[in-house]
Amino acid sequence: MHVLVVHNRYSSAQPSGENRVVDEEVGLLRAAGHQVEVFERRSDDIASRSLLGKVAVPLLVPWNPAVRAEFAARLRTERPDVVHVHNVFPLLSPAVLAACADADVPAVATLHNYTQICPPGTLRRDGRLCTECVGSAAPLPAVRHGCYRGSRLATVPLAVSLSVNRRRWWSGVERFFCISAAQRDILVRSGMPSERLAVKHNFVPDPGVRRTGAGEQLLFLGRLAEAKGVRLLMAVWDEIAADGGVGVPLVLAGAGPLEREVTAWAAGREDVRYVGLLDPEQCRQAVARSVAVVAPSLALETFGLVVAESMAAGVPAVASGHGAFVELVEDGVTGLLHRPGERDSLADCIRRITADPALGREMGLAARRRYEQDFSPAVGLKRLVDEYRTAIAGRSALARGGDTRASRDGGSR
Repeated sequence: MHVLVVHNRYSSAQPSGENRVVDEEVGLLRAAGHQVEVFERRSDDIASRSLLGKVAVPLLVPWNPAVRAEFAARLRTERPDVVHVHNVFPLLSPAVLAACADADVPAVATLHNYTQICPPGTLRRDGRLCTECVGSAAPLPAVRHGCYRGSRLATVPLAVSLSVNRRRWWSGVERFFCISAAQRDILVRSGMPSERLAVKHNFVPDPGVRRTGAGEQLLFLGRLAEAKGVRLLMAVWDEIAADGGVGVPLVLAGAGPLEREVTAWAAGREDVRYVGLLDPEQCRQAVARSVAVVAPSLALETFGLVVAESMAAGVPAVASGHGAFVELVEDGVTGLLHRPGERDSLADCIRRITADPALGREMGLAARRRYEQDFSPAVGLKRLVDEYRTAIAGRSALARGGDTRASRDGGSR
């Protein structure tokens, strides 16, 4: 199969789970013998542009005609069987879909977040769940609140793109890949075409190392941000420490806006260690040494790579009982779920997982079995190729039936 992957890479200043997923899928397909090419832009390149070039970036977010022309030429030259779209913000734009329609090449898209219904893609505002824009043809609340980076001006291009390109997305993509059933449910309720929304979980490479014994630490691995529950975890840990602790330290690894706060909080303590950003091998080793990985996210996570990675290493997770975590973690079997945002519930789960090593080992073994069943590379490859074939067959059936949707959607802008 010949696949052309489309992705606007996120800034390298912060680790990106989405960049990793794209790279790992490309590697998986190539290793299986498929021909995979990549059409990409890098957000890092914006910094080297001229002042005029930087000013032009927001104007091209809804539609980039140069990208349409360049991608159309690429399609004519390569003639892939399918185009797989990931992120198009800010340098690509939905113009890539018009090029696919022009060339009559089926397109699929992985929905890594909620940008189809929420301009910043988070469904959060002021630290709380927000659905004001869900189901709205014109997401004006997002502009009014400045939901993207706290700026009304920065939010405008995203809101405009969502509004003017909604029909093109919903009719120009053969199959949308939701990375959890929880995400799909929200998107269906928002009005997206349910028949094109398939659940295709992310896969996780086998780490090559698994936990032996009961573990020696609790681990938070991820972005140091309010939405990830970092402050909640710190407050809960202080309460646990004041009550005598749980016998193992809390290790926090990652970077983000709360890095200084976390650094200051951990300084001089024996029960807490902040280790900064870890490279992939260090991450694998840290997970394998853990009693559990703690994921107290306040946001409705669309997947949760860190939970799947812990399962791959035979390590249970303590996670928020909402979003995708509910389908990743079977409470009491492969890990523990706490009530989202509630200190007492999170503290009880931490105490329970650390107080019973036998339970932790049993959960770890169950977590590994679940990984092999649902999140391994072999499973991920099969599901990905099956979905590609479904999209290709769907486009072929439409062509045989004389469908004019592709030309109608791609012919004008």
